[in-house]
Amino acid sequence: MKKAIALRHIHFEDLGTLHAELACHGYEVQYVDPTVGQLDILDLTRTDLLVVLGGPIGACDEALYPFIAEELAIVRRWLDSGKPLLGICLGAQLIARALGARVYPLGVKEIGFSPLNLSDAGLASPLQKLDGVPVLHWHGDQFDIPEGAVHLASTPIGANQAFAVGSRVLGLQFHLEADAALLERWLVGHACELGVAGVDPRRLRADAQKYGSQLSLAAHGVLADWLANLACGR
Repeated sequence: MKKAIALRHIHFEDLGTLHAELACHGYEVQYVDPTVGQLDILDLTRTDLLVVLGGPIGACDEALYPFIAEELAIVRRWLDSGKPLLGICLGAQLIARALGARVYPLGVKEIGFSPLNLSDAGLASPLQKLDGVPVLHWHGDQFDIPEGAVHLASTPIGANQAFAVGSRVLGLQFHLEADAALLERWLVGHACELGVAGVDPRRLRADAQKYGSQLSLAAHGVLADWLANLACGR
């Protein structure tokens, strides 16, 4: 059994629909909460895959949330190890920062379901499964594409939505993992942010029902292809 550790910053932003795909590929998943000091118990030597999930704080907020500095150090160590790394939203921002790229305010909140514009490299990557599929966007920051990384996707609001470093590092600004059946937890947990941004939760709820099955199927395909590439050493 292979082991995957998922760094989870808030309980409802978990692996969502990706959990089952990881299990199908022989991964046992352990959640670790960086906000309560659980990084101290990480045994990276016995871990095959690291996933860094999202959260409602910024990748440069260590002055406000000191654990960010320690988590960033973990990400840098993991990058140095050469083992597979997947970052989603905040996780992708932390990877970008660890690789020396800027992370900064987008200027607006990008919240809602909409499709990606895949680059040529994106269309040739596991993200091709997302072509034309509305994914869940929920962020107010953006990363620059790190030096040596490949730009994979954009939207009209956010130019940098995904990058890859070789076949083993994948950073996604958007949420392909969101489970439409559990989106109510997001709507309640982020109610204040939705109110400030002027986003109607009824629209998000309706779009989740409309696109959730399509997104789940595509997300499984993305992860399956990415894991298959790892197994083949591509």
